[in-house]
Amino acid sequence: MMKTLAFIPARYAATRFPAKLMQMLGDKTVIRHTYDNTKATGLFDDVIVVTDSEIIYKEVTGHGGKALMSRKAHESGTDRIAEAAADLDVDLIVNVQGDEPFVKSAPLQKLLDVFKGEAGKAVQVASLMQVLTDERSIADPNYVKVAVDKQMNSLFFSRSVIPYPRDKQSRPVYYEHVGVYAFRKQALLDFTSWPMTPLEASEKIECLRFLEHGIPLKMVVTDYIGVEIDTPEDLERAARML
Repeated sequence: MMKTLAFIPARYAATRFPAKLMQMLGDKTVIRHTYDNTKATGLFDDVIVVTDSEIIYKEVTGHGGKALMSRKAHESGTDRIAEAAADLDVDLIVNVQGDEPFVKSAPLQKLLDVFKGEAGKAVQVASLMQVLTDERSIADPNYVKVAVDKQMNSLFFSRSVIPYPRDKQSRPVYYEHVGVYAFRKQALLDFTSWPMTPLEASEKIECLRFLEHGIPLKMVVTDYIGVEIDTPEDLERAARML
């Protein structure tokens, strides 16, 4: 059995919506919804919030959850959880975004399943994606798109429209990358030891660092449509869903 931990990177000073994780959603904060729902899946040996904020730390631990304070500043949530995981006995690490309050067990189970069996031994990193059909979302650079091969390995991630529909009759399938990752521990530690790569710097998509080092992500299709809290309007949508 592989020891599997879920880490929730939680930064207080979000650029577009500061303190978004501490906003109330129904009767509790966004970060507590994310933590509690991740815990409720029953898929993990432990669930840990990793944060740079004493406010978030106290919010989680004050309600019975587990949290760790980052020892230094980090460029990304992946770097933040790598610091926390480095000294822990763990095989698989799942990165659940702190601003995804409606975590469900089914897509996370599918994500973990790709590491099983003979075929799973070759998988170093996996992530989720969902089909995009709305033309405005497809064209929106805030929606990260992913192109995959026939084995569902990632070929490229971009904020641009990929594939570009030059043939208007081709009807390509567009996938949105959902920012939930699963890593083997060594793959995660390797990632944080590499400097930012050129494509990653250009697109501001951190998983391109794996592709630029020759490591594809195994992509898993989910039909789960959640709400990522990036703006006050997203919080209003989440409240309606709740």
